[in-house]
Amino acid sequence: MEDVSTRVSSSDQRSVVRTVVVPSERLSFRRFLALAEVEKEYSQMLRELVEFAYASGISSFTKLKAAKYRDMRRKHPDLPSHYVYTACQDASARVKSFLAMKRRGRAHTERPAVRRVSIWLDDHLWKLEGYTAVRVTTKRGWITVGLRPHRQFWRYANGGWRLRSEARLRLDHRRRIAYFYFVFEKAVKPYDPRGFLPVDVNENNVTVLVDGAAYLLETDVKDITLGYYYRRKRIQERNDRHASDLRRKRKALRRLGEGDKKRDIRRKIANIVVREAYARQCAIVLERLGENPGRDMIKDIEDDQLRHRIYQVAFKGIQRAIEEKAKEFGVPIIYVDPRNTSKTCPIHGVSIKYDGRTRLGKCVVGGEVWHRDVAAVWNLLLRARGDGSTAPSPRARERSVDGGPVPLAPTAAHDPTRLERAVWARRKSLGAFTNSHKIPRMST
Repeated sequence: MEDVSTRVSSSDQRSVVRTVVVPSERLSFRRFLALAEVEKEYSQMLRELVEFAYASGISSFTKLKAAKYRDMRRKHPDLPSHYVYTACQDASARVKSFLAMKRRGRAHTERPAVRRVSIWLDDHLWKLEGYTAVRVTTKRGWITVGLRPHRQFWRYANGGWRLRSEARLRLDHRRRIAYFYFVFEKAVKPYDPRGFLPVDVNENNVTVLVDGAAYLLETDVKDITLGYYYRRKRIQERNDRHASDLRRKRKALRRLGEGDKKRDIRRKIANIVVREAYARQCAIVLERLGENPGRDMIKDIEDDQLRHRIYQVAFKGIQRAIEEKAKEFGVPIIYVDPRNTSKTCPIHGVSIKYDGRTRLGKCVVGGEVWHRDVAAVWNLLLRARGDGSTAPSPRARERSVDGGPVPLAPTAAHDPTRLERAVWARRKSLGAFTNSHKIPRMST
């Protein structure tokens, strides 16, 4: 990631890591019991190691192993010894993470607590057999666990990614299956960008400037948030009458799936944006947001519903999804100052006056009509270029004027191509829409 003041130039390779979760087949009682015995003793070790490490101020794996390895081997003589190594790695990582959160004031407890346990495996504890089965060592010896690989797993396995030697294992006691967390790694070489692809994130859309054309991808986050807001409210009102209904309420709230739907939108947006940037060898331009932009936006808002709506947009979440996807393709990212990007005319550098009813406004000097999201992406582009240009691009000065008060073609700068979520969510790029005349233009 580069700052706007730094030209993006990266010749060294970067390692990109992705974790894929693959479920196993339903296990026999004997095999599941063998894994459950390992999980029980591993959990005991982990809790003791975390407590000791935090009390002793140790966050280093090497120091923790040196201090507790013999003691753990004495307490668990039948467990394969490398489980002690991985438990020490797990404990040191948890303590280190807790201390970092505590320094930032984000820790919710005074001491680190071990709630969910997944068994860490190194190359002495597991072996992959043809991508369809895994052998795991237990107190009863090696057992074979059949896998149910899915499309995402095969995409990494056959896409040039290297499977690393470490993995994790988590048991589902109710369904009697195991989940394996496989780690894939790939070396990616970032390129020197030939241009810039600005991205502006809003409550209900994401606007992207591609080859001088602005595409407004509707996300419907506002409607999704309000819909789940009222559904959640009805569930709470219906189940808060009696204490016995609290458990049913928690189950109903977990089944809503609001987070899954929004996560899917973020990932699809990131996929489209990064693929467009990679195809053109461009750098992605994003706004430089604070640590928690949603909290900063709602601090002066009193309406509870509006506060909830804005906070649920997850501006940083969309940016993080783009950042993670960009790493896979080696796409550079530039951050620029977001102040007044939608309020400034990209041509004259003066204020745009909005009527308050629509998202259209006029430049107070030239009278150009701008859609506020389009003005934002053009200004992001200018700030990324930093070359003192007075027009959005050299191409813009060559476009013909239609006699109106807009020096750019009426459908080029101020009027974006609007794409509904049902349309773009099934695409992997915007190429199908570049020359299309069937997409309705934004009028408000």
